[in-house]
Amino acid sequence: MSSTDHNQNPSSLDKQILQPAGWAAPRGYANGVAATGRQVFVAGQIGWNAQCQFESDDFIAQVRQSLINIKAVLAEAGATPAHITRMTWYLLDKREYLARGREVGQAYREVLGHEYQIAMSAVQVAGLMEDRAKVEIEVTAVIP
Repeated sequence: MSSTDHNQNPSSLDKQILQPAGWAAPRGYANGVAATGRQVFVAGQIGWNAQCQFESDDFIAQVRQSLINIKAVLAEAGATPAHITRMTWYLLDKREYLARGREVGQAYREVLGHEYQIAMSAVQVAGLMEDRAKVEIEVTAVIP
């Protein structure tokens, strides 16, 4: 897809996917996204529930809960997962993330659907503010 192509998704958000000519296609994310509209910034969400309590120390359970939290915050702005343009994952253990990639993908699809045209980054960090947290995810969304 060239930088001039547009992708229409069900939410009617017109995202321009930025894919330089000659670059290998990324899997599960976009190299860049341009969109116009109301910007929504979701703070890093961790794997605890609405009462700020962890229900599990399992990495995948925390990923799922983080994504559920993101979806809830987006809904407050009238946004859906289809409006997400940028996502950053902060991980305590990149090896666990890579080893459990299929489970991460399954949790992602269950909560956010099949929206992968998102500029994504993932970084391993030395620690997160909450000791029990294994992942923190933040997003930017654009509502047309």
